Amino acid sequence: MSSPDKIVHVIGAGPAGLMAAERLAQAGAAVVVHEAMPSAARKFLMAGRGGLNLTHSEPLEAFTGRYGAAAGMVAGWLERFSPTHLIGWAEGLGQPVFTGSSGRVFPRAMKASPLLRAWLGRLAALGVEVRTRSRWTGRRDGGWVFGTPDGERVERPDAVVLALGGASWPRLGSDGGWRAWLEAEGVAVEPFRPSNVGFDVAWSTVFAERFAGQPLKPVALTFGDTTVRGEAMVTAYGLEGGAVYALSAALREAIEREGSATLTVDLRPDLSIEALAGRLTKSRGKDSVSNWLRKAAGLSPVGVGLLREIPGALPEGADKLARRIKAVRLTLTGVQGLARAISSAGGVRLDAVDDRLMLKALPGVFVAGEMLDWEAPTGGYLLQASMASGVVAAEGVLDWLAQRATTTS
Repeated sequence: MSSPDKIVHVIGAGPAGLMAAERLAQAGAAVVVHEAMPSAARKFLMAGRGGLNLTHSEPLEAFTGRYGAAAGMVAGWLERFSPTHLIGWAEGLGQPVFTGSSGRVFPRAMKASPLLRAWLGRLAALGVEVRTRSRWTGRRDGGWVFGTPDGERVERPDAVVLALGGASWPRLGSDGGWRAWLEAEGVAVEPFRPSNVGFDVAWSTVFAERFAGQPLKPVALTFGDTTVRGEAMVTAYGLEGGAVYALSAALREAIEREGSATLTVDLRPDLSIEALAGRLTKSRGKDSVSNWLRKAAGLSPVGVGLLREIPGALPEGADKLARRIKAVRLTLTGVQGLARAISSAGGVRLDAVDDRLMLKALPGVFVAGEMLDWEAPTGGYLLQASMASGVVAAEGVLDWLAQRATTTS
């Protein structure tokens, strides 16, 4: 559908908002993007500092399952903008990609900045106007009010896409400040909770001082019926890292419900108990226990330190010690806050929007990205769903505008 006479404003210049703007402009709408910060996509740039994980290569059924309770709705988004679509989109911007050994997909440049520059260039060529330092402050007399360096500005677009982010990393612009306004307008919003976040462990002072900042790898972490292989990072407060984040939703809920959660760490996931026990039958000789565990069991110093964090002496006998190494039980006592979380759960309830992502309480207002109540682990799932929701919201705007045009003609 082409809407050359329709004006759509997108509030929020993160991945979801920029993707919505691109799709709207390609359809012929006049698009203005508002960004409260001095530049666009700051969280996107920060996330890409260590390597921009665009999406994941695993089969779509498994991919969709990463979204937990929201999987049903997110599956519909991925039909409209799948990992294959995202890869084609990135390569269309001159950013070829590769798939790592973990199945994660990255641009060959690794960083987010080249892709963002190309993206903003495409948007400019499509006629999209990006207004930075334009902070949405609410609505008045049917208009949308923005605070700008030049004073207050009131806009009356034909439709609006809200892509204001969740509540993690608030210093980058996603502070969840929109929640009170939407609730006042009758929109159901779930409280924000940290997701993809670290957890508190009551380390001994010696362990924390010696090993904070060191990785545990490779390890397998188990909580409930779920086991995740990967890497964890010891911190002064506890534990974080990709393998921890993959379990963060279930761990957070358990701590909220019971006050603590027990995480089981397998320090040698590549060896069976029997194979490990066989190695531990080797005589210690004159080696210290730490050196013997390093040589015989292949444990790193931080792995040995973790074993010693368990109260009591190390088990006697190769079989018992092997079982301990394969199942170190850690008590997680708390969850780090939103300021340290990579993403957030909570936000606009999924039953508060229709299939087009339009707010049921506010016709003509659409929502995309982390404003919605869904969560997923790191690994490309967050960015994929955010951008896919931007596509769905944009197509929803176009459909709604077309329906209005038919009704009024």
